[in-house]
Amino acid sequence: MKETNPQKPVRTPQRWVLILAILAQQSIDGLTYPIAKYGLSLIEPFIFAFFRFIISAVVLLGIARTMNSGSTPIEKKDIFKMIKLGIISVVFSKFAFLYGQSLTAAGHGSVIFATAPIWLFIGGIVFFKEKMLVRRTIGITLGLIGVAFIVTSGAVEMGIRYMWGDLIILVSVISWVVYTILCKPLVAKYGVLRVTAYTVAAGSAVYFPFGLFHAVHFNYTAVPPAAWLSVVYVALGLSVGYYLLSNWLVKHMEASRIAVFLNIQPVIASAVAFLFLGETIGWAFIVGWAIVLTGVIITET
Repeated sequence: MKETNPQKPVRTPQRWVLILAILAQQSIDGLTYPIAKYGLSLIEPFIFAFFRFIISAVVLLGIARTMNSGSTPIEKKDIFKMIKLGIISVVFSKFAFLYGQSLTAAGHGSVIFATAPIWLFIGGIVFFKEKMLVRRTIGITLGLIGVAFIVTSGAVEMGIRYMWGDLIILVSVISWVVYTILCKPLVAKYGVLRVTAYTVAAGSAVYFPFGLFHAVHFNYTAVPPAAWLSVVYVALGLSVGYYLLSNWLVKHMEASRIAVFLNIQPVIASAVAFLFLGETIGWAFIVGWAIVLTGVIITET
């Protein structure tokens, strides 16, 4: 009888690799807001989501099958877990983001996603019994204060007319946090790629009938190629690149430590808004950036 090789322990990457991965993750996310807003101004959210999910699922499943051939089969109980996580990820997080972003201003999404560290920090304590270290609490608090400085610079417009879009994006944020936390045991068991591919595919399959109904009645002639490129970017950049990086980071870092770096995302988003949307970067941006960096340094030293 052939003996099976014992599973090799997972080696933790060096800190600079983890930091570069987080910066790449947040840069992908920051670019998403103006790009998605442009596409959603020309394509209905149901249609945008439909093609985004198809592209993401096909690409992720193709990569997973290529790189994980011969891997241990997924247990039946975990298949149902992945289906539930897929619904949370695709329907309640990804689609909610697109629909909410179509109802609100371009900068609002990044501001609301700045609340993710709070939920992720609390979730890490509740689900994984992570320690509530004073240093990390101070770091996250400083990061959120820095975000507040950036928001009050006037680059982000606030108003009642954006309320429903903002609330839907908040649902998306909380759903993303729940997905990120609950998928951690599956990631440790089956790997980042397989979990990401199967959860996205499962959620996309659930959404498919609803998206198809809207897709067959949509007028495609009025949509320029650039708008479809925004769909491709969100599908491959956010759904593939961002979520693979997120799951990989969760595998190698504590949730509460990732939380403080999420405060960098609104800073990147503000810079992107300045370049693509012509929004002004004032003194609050510079002060806010300095405070965010201080929070990161306090947490990591």
